Amino acid sequence: MPVRGRRPRPPDDERGAAVVDFILVLMLLLPLVLGVMQVALVMHVRNTLASAAAEGARYAAVLGSSAELGEQRARDQAAVAIAGRYARNVSVRPAVVLGSPGYEAVIEAEVPALGLGGPAMTLRVTGHAVAEDPAGVAP
Repeated sequence: MPVRGRRPRPPDDERGAAVVDFILVLMLLLPLVLGVMQVALVMHVRNTLASAAAEGARYAAVLGSSAELGEQRARDQAAVAIAGRYARNVSVRPAVVLGSPGYEAVIEAEVPALGLGGPAMTLRVTGHAVAEDPAGVAP
């Protein structure tokens, strides 16, 4: 009969098994967690740049504005929301949007692995807006 208050000691061949189990589980979970973090970063940057591109196109489409002002607005929006180093190529140009004159903003960016460096994923997002028509303004 075991002594009360004392746990039986495991056999010596199982000592250190918890460390091995921890390492094996860590080897499976760490790449999974890092992969989820990478996907989250890429989606965040893509959504932020898409919003900045749409804002730049809308700004250029306002009566009295220009493609250059829309481009600057898109750059500013991207720089405020995320690091400015992501948005490398920003361009706003006149385009036909759903059969009407308008503007198209394009932002190209590279997102490195986990935002740290190394191999990068290239993103290209666009935003569109129909230009305001001065003849369509009500008196």
